[in-house]
Amino acid sequence: MSKHATPDLTKLPSRAPAEFHKEHTLRELKRIRQELIELQYRLYAENRHSVLVILQGMDASGKDGLIRRVFSGLNPQGVQVHSFKEPTAEELAHDFLWRVHQQAPARGMLQVFNRSHYEDVLITRVQGLIPAEEAKRRFVAINNFEKLLQQAGTTVLKFYLHVSEAEQRERLLERTLDPDKQWKYEAGDEEKARQWPQYRAVYEDVFRHCSPASCPWHLVPADQNWYKAYVVARTLRDALLRLDPQLPAPKATRKPAS
Repeated sequence: MSKHATPDLTKLPSRAPAEFHKEHTLRELKRIRQELIELQYRLYAENRHSVLVILQGMDASGKDGLIRRVFSGLNPQGVQVHSFKEPTAEELAHDFLWRVHQQAPARGMLQVFNRSHYEDVLITRVQGLIPAEEAKRRFVAINNFEKLLQQAGTTVLKFYLHVSEAEQRERLLERTLDPDKQWKYEAGDEEKARQWPQYRAVYEDVFRHCSPASCPWHLVPADQNWYKAYVVARTLRDALLRLDPQLPAPKATRKPAS
């Protein structure tokens, strides 16, 4: 999506297109994951490029489940996942990107951000912690930061997991009823759900200001977990194919027995 194309999230589809069928798509997802295993192994061995996957979305958009569905089975030596929580006192004493840059992937690594630096222009605005002018300055800093990562050989893939208001409410309710999911429930979940219009507005602002052609947002329908995982896996697979990592030459050759 281009920098100037701002979607209306109230009109953005949150379900798979009609031509996609669950069973067929799951089979395709399984095949793509096998490709990812090979490509990620080569990325790690080549130790030349890196990939950063950024996951954003409303509460209950399914970021944790997506990580399990797409990245399970990859070489854990070459994959890292980091979740950005509320900043610590030390982190607040620095610029807002200080803690983020420390988690940028090294060469050969595939890094996943479960929430990211974009929280500093999303939740901070909904809660009134920063004014609009500060948000504009942060948009510029974010674009420059991501450009720096790209110049250093990191492919940056940004995914917004678009869950509908109705699906979000259902999933939040499930957290209170399902014993296996009650640990996810937080006291502020209902309030955040009521703030869907405010979050929609700030997300649209992010898409307006932080989606250059070199680093666009991928807006992923997220009401159906199988389709969401397929889209992210396919996009990641295609990015790795473009990098075309190769296994390095042997460091030494075995001498023939005399």
